[in-house]
Amino acid sequence: MISLTDSQKIGMGLTGFGVFFLFFGMILFFDKALLAIGNILFVVGLAFVIGLERTFRFFFQKHKMKATSFFLGGVFIVLIGWPIIGVILEFYGFFLLFRGFFPVVVGFIRRIPVLGYLLNLPFISGAERTVSHFGQSLLILSCIMWTK
Repeated sequence: MISLTDSQKIGMGLTGFGVFFLFFGMILFFDKALLAIGNILFVVGLAFVIGLERTFRFFFQKHKMKATSFFLGGVFIVLIGWPIIGVILEFYGFFLLFRGFFPVVVGFIRRIPVLGYLLNLPFISGAERTVSHFGQSLLILSCIMWTK
């Protein structure tokens, strides 16, 4: 079992509440207040979990500046009152930031008994491979566009 410090436990709670508020805000037709609270809790919780210095190092790496600008720009746009556009920008930035973790997450989920069985069904397995291939193509395309 992984031992967590008290600040990491607080961070897990804040991140969980942030995801809950984001989900609930989208269900309630992109409620500005819930999305804003969810964004703030998610980012603060992430800082508590991995530490302030590592959070800054993660977000402000040179090759992740485009993704960071989309993600934090989306957070800012939600905070000023345009929730739908902000959430779209956030999702795109989140995808760019964490796309390296997706294969690890899928591999982990494949080892969970019920979810692994569902992921290995022919239709879902094919869709997952297509999405991962699309993600790799998107990565190559964004690298090409970023260098121009």
